[in-house]
Amino acid sequence: MRLFDSHSHIDDKSFKHDFDEMLTRAYDADIKAIMVVGINPATTRQAIHLTKKYSHDNEHPGNNLKSLPRLFTSVGMHPHDAKKCSHDIIEEFKVLAKQKCVKAWGETGLDFNRMHSPKEDQEKWFTEQIAAANELNLPMIFHERDSDGRFLEILKYAGHREKGGVVHCFSGSKEEMSQYLDLGYYIGITGILTIEQRGRLLREIAVHIPDDRIVIETDAPYLTPAPMKNKTRRNEPAFVRHVMLKLAEIKGMDVESLADIIWNNTCRLYGINELNDKK
Repeated sequence: MRLFDSHSHIDDKSFKHDFDEMLTRAYDADIKAIMVVGINPATTRQAIHLTKKYSHDNEHPGNNLKSLPRLFTSVGMHPHDAKKCSHDIIEEFKVLAKQKCVKAWGETGLDFNRMHSPKEDQEKWFTEQIAAANELNLPMIFHERDSDGRFLEILKYAGHREKGGVVHCFSGSKEEMSQYLDLGYYIGITGILTIEQRGRLLREIAVHIPDDRIVIETDAPYLTPAPMKNKTRRNEPAFVRHVMLKLAEIKGMDVESLADIIWNNTCRLYGINELNDKK
């Protein structure tokens, strides 16, 4: 079985002391690829550094990188940090995005729940990042929380269609899901799916997501799935396996068949053709 953790933050300092071991655990759990998502200039640069350091292109005697997952990355400014964004930062992202390991733009969007940045800043820089992704022909990684329809309004107005994208950590309604699907986007499912109470509505909705439009993710080090949440607070890519198992269970599908579909979905989403011929 091949699994792709389509959204992680393993550049986080909580992985610093056991990064290699964490990647080994992921590979042993069938996770063969990981998207390391940028959320501001510093994390984007660190994600690119890690992706290059652990690139299979660096394989040489003494390295065992082919026994670790392939790493890819994205560039972008999270809505929490929108008030710190600028045209200079967008231009820096454009330069960074030209590197081979960068496969998407994001995480970006709107978050009107915690309001770490004013609405006007979030909307301005979300729109600017959509334009940049369109310019570079990159798929997008979206963050949406409690935007009361404004997120969809901006998507429709800004017209990001060409390369598509994914609504990361989907937690909306069935109606919102349908609108995302109509716009051509994928739906990202996290460990929330496995949580008895918190994941109840998501499990009801996930049954209706077309198989060819689902990707799975950890959002590590956050959102640890059951049963691992009872053992450790920190989520990590190996645990995306539990999301896969629960998704197959609620859809009533063979786990290996669904895993193969979702692997192909993720490669298609991010335009990663080089993985499809590798077991």
